[in-house]
Amino acid sequence: MNSSIVLGIIWHLIGAASAACFYAPFKQVKNWSWETMWSLGGFFSWIILPWAVSYALLPDFWAYYGSFSFMTLLPVFLFGAMWGVGNINYGLTMRYLGMSLGIGIAIGITLIIGTLMTPILQGKIGLLFGTLGGQLTLLGVVVAVIGVAIVSYAGYLKEQALGIKAEEFNLRKGLILAVMCGIFSAGMSFAMSAAVPMHQAAKALGIDPLYIALPSYVVIMGGGAIVNLGFCFIRLATRKNISLKADMSVAKSLLFANIIFSIIAGIMWYLQFFFYAWGHASIPIEYDYMSWMLHMSFYVLCGGIVGLVLNEWRGVGKKPVRILCLGALVIILAANIVGLGMAL
Repeated sequence: MNSSIVLGIIWHLIGAASAACFYAPFKQVKNWSWETMWSLGGFFSWIILPWAVSYALLPDFWAYYGSFSFMTLLPVFLFGAMWGVGNINYGLTMRYLGMSLGIGIAIGITLIIGTLMTPILQGKIGLLFGTLGGQLTLLGVVVAVIGVAIVSYAGYLKEQALGIKAEEFNLRKGLILAVMCGIFSAGMSFAMSAAVPMHQAAKALGIDPLYIALPSYVVIMGGGAIVNLGFCFIRLATRKNISLKADMSVAKSLLFANIIFSIIAGIMWYLQFFFYAWGHASIPIEYDYMSWMLHMSFYVLCGGIVGLVLNEWRGVGKKPVRILCLGALVIILAANIVGLGMAL
């Protein structure tokens, strides 16, 4: 396995670790509605940071985006909006199924769809099934899904041991939302594929290969921002039990703390895709669709590790922790199988 592939896997691991930790600052936000803190954090992760980073990278910000036709940018934007719908469904899935069951179904589906549909759309289906390297990467996807299922089962046992239940458990509604989340969240993988002309243009401008995907985030995350912010603002305007005015009326010290924690969460959310771009750039172009599989499986892996570090598994007994460790090892095995397949 060459050093570039190893680095790509490591960058995806770092990005997934940031994704697994991003909600921790949100937990420090007090007396605010979810809609307000999600909007503020999202404004930084979907708008401020993508624009600021792209402005710093590009020699002529406006000329770069003006060089693309509407038909080039439209699918990138729409796939970003698709990913944004997945984000909303993710939160609702957790409400109706609980964290472990919701994550297991949603991440499993988006891992499969985002990984396998991309090469099909790119016309690489022959590479996937007709070469030894493609077959190994396909095996890695299967092993990763098994690992995600094992970790999710460990989380389910943990919730049972601690008496944690879904906020409004509804199996039928939760399963529908989990499937929708899995499908729509794969929009990020599709968006990165559609944004290849933007990556090539950034490379032609002399931008370091590690950074060439970052300018496309202005368009991708712009689509996601419109969906997420629109959803939150509509709820803030129409729900009687929440309002932006009430959230802004808390004590000044609490208001300042809430703003800071929400911004930190937004920065951490953006960093997952910052390092995703680095990992994506380090993966051989014929296997670039594997970036999504690595990111999503590592997301589940890091989520379990973060939970252990934060003592969230204390008092659950040895069995759930052992199953969690087994699932983590299976996901690591999957990453190695994928890396070997890409190296062939």
